[in-house]
This record gives sequence, C-alpha cells and structure tokens, in this order.
Amino acid sequence: MLPVIIDILSWIMILTGGAFTIIGAVGQLRFPNFWARLHAASVSDSAGVILLIAGMCLQAGPTLITVKLLVIGLFLFVTGATSTHATASAALVSGLTPPVLKQKSGEDNSADKSEKPGS
Repeated sequence: MLPVIIDILSWIMILTGGAFTIIGAVGQLRFPNFWARLHAASVSDSAGVILLIAGMCLQAGPTLITVKLLVIGLFLFVTGATSTHATASAALVSGLTPPVLKQKSGEDNSADKSEKPGS
C-alpha cells in the first residue's frame, strides 16, 4: 500500500512541476513587458524545479540517486535565482525601468506629494 501512495505523490509532484514549467513558458510569450516576463520565468522555474526534483526523489527512494538529485536541484535553484537577479540588475543599469503602477482613486499617497513651503 505504501509504494502505491509514494508513486501517486511522486507523479502528482512531477506533473505539477511540469505544469508550472509549461505555464511559465507560456507566460514568457504572453506577458506584455520585460519585467513581467522575467517574473514569470523566475517563479515558474523555481517552483517547477522544486516539484520535479521532489517527485523524482520519491521515485528513486533512499539511494545515492536521491542525493545526486538533491544536489542538482540545489544547484538549479540557486543559479536560477542568481541569473534572474543578474538579468534584472543589468536591465536597470541599462536604463530599462519597471512600469509605474496606477494607484486606485481615494488612496492617500503622501510620500509622492511634495510639500509646499510654509505648510
């Protein structure tokens, strides 16, 4: 009974990780600007890698393969976040700024208002 539960859990993780990766790829194609595309790539990549590696670890069982998968997953998780940060920093340095979000009417944004002398 336990091997069946482990198989079901592992396949749920593998399929969900694959879905995250595919949804992130579609987001890279569909989102309107660089910053949204970068966000889609980084979030879906991290979630997809974690779930895929966890599912494969459950399939492999307590073996040396699991240790190797965990090392690969750690490497992919760290390098994915680092490359996203480096890409965003390079874009900012080159002058590409994120779009300004419009505020809802009625919200007080006193930080953006310049104070007039004498008030």
